[in-house]
This record gives sequence, C-alpha cells and structure tokens, in this order.
Amino acid sequence: MCVAVPLRVLEVHDDPLAPTAVVDLGGARRSVSLKVVDRIPEVGEYLLVHAGFAIHTISREAARESLELLAQASGGEGPRGE
Repeated sequence: MCVAVPLRVLEVHDDPLAPTAVVDLGGARRSVSLKVVDRIPEVGEYLLVHAGFAIHTISREAARESLELLAQASGGEGPRGE
C-alpha cells in the first residue's frame, strides 16, 4: 500500500528541466519534484506527495481532512499550525 501525504507549499522553483517545491509539514521542510504533478502549484497551496514526488494539488480543506485522518490512524493529535 502507498500513502501520499498532503504538504503545504512554501517555495516553487519552476525550472523547466527540474521543477521543485519546498514543502512543509509541522515544521519539517523538504524539497519535492514537480515533474509529475497535475499543475505547478502556488505558494500556500497543498500537494499530495509520495516518495519525493508531488502527484496532485489539493484544497486546504482536503489537506486538513487527510492530515486529521492520518493523525488519528497513528494516534497523534492532528495537524499543527498553518
């Protein structure tokens, strides 16, 4: 089974050969590839990320719901901050 996690976009680097975004989840930042995402996101939007690749942009509401479900499944408290 594969799980894609929603992450908030902090920066977008729209390099034609290797587009990337810096994303955040609870203070942890990482760079992800935008090579296979449905569209280049804007700062503040959310991406579903799997194995270092953004695969789809999603709404803030869908991201919050997914993060709450993941937290419940892992015994956590839910998303922290925005």
